[in-house]
Amino acid sequence: SDTVCPWCCVGKKSLDKAIATAKDQFDFEIKWHPFFLNPSAPKECVNKKEYYLKKFGSRSESMEACMHEVFRGIGLEYNMSGLTGNTVDSHRLIYYAGTRGLEKQQKLVEELFIGYFTQGRYIGDR
Repeated sequence: SDTVCPWCCVGKKSLDKAIATAKDQFDFEIKWHPFFLNPSAPKECVNKKEYYLKKFGSRSESMEACMHEVFRGIGLEYNMSGLTGNTVDSHRLIYYAGTRGLEKQQKLVEELFIGYFTQGRYIGDR
């Protein structure tokens, strides 16, 4: 998963919902592994809206509208404000949380997704 992938956030919310319905029948263990959508993303922060406009061109507006609808469907308000950049430090943090317990890792991933996608937080903020 990548911490700036909106579909990864949506997938996590859907997985959480599915697990909640079956947690009495099964034991689940989720471990997060890094995947870089853009390994060459800039290390320094850049304006999220401008970055996506440059990356996707005129499609970025319709993509943003789609994400607003998808996020609304999972009970979240998609927010394109803020900054974006390289996700390597967020993956390091997720790995570290995993060494402290998979539950801690799961909670951290949730916090990172919510912060980035709904609160306009910068994914590289140390």
